Formats: sequence, structure tokens, C-alpha cells
Amino acid sequence: MVREKGFYRMVFSLVVPMALQNLVNVGVGMTDTMMTGWLGETSLSGASLANQLMFILTIIVFGLASGASVLTAQYWGKGDKDAISRVIGIAMRFSLLVAALFTVLAVGFPEYVLRVFTPDEAVIAEGVRYLRIVGISYLFAGFSMLYLNVIRSVEKVAVSLVIYSISFVLNIFLNWMLVFGNLGAPRMGIAGAATATLTVKVLEAVLTLLYAIFINKAVRLKFSYLFVRGRVLMKDFRRYAAPVLLNELFWGVGISMQSVILGHMGSEAVAANSIAKVAQQLATVVMFGIANSTAVIVGKAIGAGNQDYAKKAAGSLMRLGVIAGVAAMGIILLCRPLIASMYDLSDTAMAYTMTMMLILAFYTPLQSFNTTAIIGVMRGGGDSKFGMYLDAITLWGVALVLGSLGAFVFHLSVPMVYFLLISDELAKIFFGIRRVRSGKWLTNVTREHAVLEG
Repeated sequence: MVREKGFYRMVFSLVVPMALQNLVNVGVGMTDTMMTGWLGETSLSGASLANQLMFILTIIVFGLASGASVLTAQYWGKGDKDAISRVIGIAMRFSLLVAALFTVLAVGFPEYVLRVFTPDEAVIAEGVRYLRIVGISYLFAGFSMLYLNVIRSVEKVAVSLVIYSISFVLNIFLNWMLVFGNLGAPRMGIAGAATATLTVKVLEAVLTLLYAIFINKAVRLKFSYLFVRGRVLMKDFRRYAAPVLLNELFWGVGISMQSVILGHMGSEAVAANSIAKVAQQLATVVMFGIANSTAVIVGKAIGAGNQDYAKKAAGSLMRLGVIAGVAAMGIILLCRPLIASMYDLSDTAMAYTMTMMLILAFYTPLQSFNTTAIIGVMRGGGDSKFGMYLDAITLWGVALVLGSLGAFVFHLSVPMVYFLLISDELAKIFFGIRRVRSGKWLTNVTREHAVLEG
């Protein structure tokens, strides 16, 4: 444990803006879910399944940003700002290419995308209306998400909070105006929610670009670095970022597979899952703030050559993560009736929602430990490959197998299938404890600046 009071002030200065940013992001999703939910279960399910594509894109971009942060956090500790700009350029190149591909899928082939998740024709029809509009926003989101997530690793956390707060307020207003036809606007329904999302994503990209060019003096956004060909740095990026990207991709697609399994169990299961996930995200914003702060603090300490401090910091932050998980569990339990009552659901969907939130509550402390260990300690320490294996094997080899068997072979109830689908948190905790205690996650990934030119 770190005993110095200054350490906890520094942790607080990182965790609070990150947690508030996470809260704002969840608030955007919660607003969309609520407003489309007021249109009925079909619209709610259509928007929820259509957003699975955006979810996967977000996971990929976050994976690229987190992978880049393995390098940038340690170079920040070392004081090499040019190397950080180069890493951002490499990550941005991949982010924009992936975003362009997802835009083509969403705008050009929305029906085929939605059929992966559900056979319900009414849900597909609503989802197509949503996806064709919101898909245009992916390119803008790919730019702003990548940049704002990477610069958190160099302790620039307030700007993303400001930008996302502005977009959150605008998103609520535009949803209110366009979904329901207020202030003389046409009543667009689910298409209005998609138009509101597109508008705020464009605004986020513009504000991010202005900040990167005119305000951020610590790390410059250099467009020439989008085309950087440095072999050594590219090799390092592939070595440390690729496992993180694969980790997020395996995890993101796995979470989407959970939606696929539940989607074949009825629209009530889809609606309940959508609401339960929003509730969980709302309750765990501090937990993810601690995990991301851990990666910054541990990575910076290792880059500065202070491995003993990195170990102590990891121990302190792991304990804070568990405390945050227990608090999140309490919040979910207390807010179950309130959150469920905010939606217009059938009795079956309401019963599913209440049970799913109860299951989520008791899994949350486990998730908090695992998240801090994998996203915080292992990635910050350069041990991204082990985290990838741990997440992929437990999700795909345990949770999804058990959930599929429960749904399609043994025909268990929806809540029981849901319990099995998130059982990876229990499976991975034992291996996470062992890895963190071993100290094998400590790796200095930086190089001398002259080598980076190669």
C-alpha cells in the first residue's frame, strides 16, 4: 500500500473526471434507451440491437486507444512527447479505417447486420430505420473516441469530461425534440433518436479537433504521423496494442453474442437485458474510473523506472477497486425498483429486468476486481497478452458455452441463462489474483528516442 496522502490526492484528481466522463457516456445510452423505450418494446429492442454495431466499434476503438496507452503512459513517465504523438498517429490510422468499414456495414447492409441478432421482422424494421442514420456518425466517433481516450494516459482527463457533457445535454434536447416532435419538429420516432446521436457525434469530433490543434500543448496532434512508417515503433505498437485490441474485440463480440442468445429468447429478454446493462453501467462508473487511472499511474511509474512504487500503487488501487465494486452492488440493489419503473414494459419483461439486475448486483464486486486487474494493472504494466488470454478463455470457453447450452439445449429460464452468460467474472478472478501477486506484469516497454526513428 502507498501511504503518502499526495498519492491519493493524485488518484482522486484522475478518478473523478474519468468517473464523471463514464457517467455522462452512460447517461447518453440511458437517455436513448428511455426515450426509445417510451415508443414501445419493439422500438427499444430495435435500437438496442442496432447499437450492437456501435458497441463493437466502440470496443475496437477503445482497444486501440488502450493498446496505445500501454505505450503512451510509459513514454509520458519517461518524458518523450514525440513518441506519444507518433503512437497516437498510428492508432488513429487504424481507428479511422475500422470506423469507415462499420459505416459501410451500417448504411449499406443494415438488415443483414440485424438478422444476426434477431429473427423478429418488426424489430428488424425499426432497427434498420435507426442504423441507416446513426451509421454515418461512426467516422466522427472513431476520431474523437480514439483521441480522447489516449490522452487520458498523459493525464489530460478534464477535456473529455467537458466535451461529453456538452454532447450529453444536446443529446437529451435533440431526442426530446426529434423523437416526440416537440418545438415544431417532425415526430421522427426511432429515426429521431438516430439523428440526435449523429448530430452530437459530429459536434464531439469538431470540439476534439479544435482542442487537439489549438489547446493541447503537452501532446500535439500531428496529421503527418497518421502515415508514420517507423518500423520499431510500429512493431512495439503491434506487440503491446494488438493483445489489448484482440482482448476488447473478443470481449465485445462475446457481449454481443450474449445479446444474440437472449435475442432468440424473445423481445422481452432483449428489453430487460438493455435496461439491466444501463443500470450496471450507471453503478460502475467509479469502478472503471479507478481501473483506467490505475493504468495511467502504474504505466507512468514504470516508464520513470520506479517499479517498487508501481507495485505499491497497484496494490492500493486494487483495494480501492474492490471497495468501489461493493458500493456499486449496493447502488444496483437500492435502485432496482426505481430504474425498472422508468420504462413501459410488459409484466414478463419487468420480471426479467428485476431478476437480471439482482444477478448483476452480486457479480459486480467480482467484475470490479477483474477490471482493475486487467485494464489497470496488467495493461499499465505492459502485460496485455495475459489479460487477453484471461478474458477470452473465460468468456468464450466458459460463459458463452454454458449460456448457449442453457438456452438451446436445456431450455432454462431467461434469468438462469443470463446468470450463466456472465459467469466469466467468477471464472477469471482466481487467475487474476495469482497474476497480480506474482509481479510478472511489470514490463518497461519504452525505447530510446533515437531507436524510434528506425
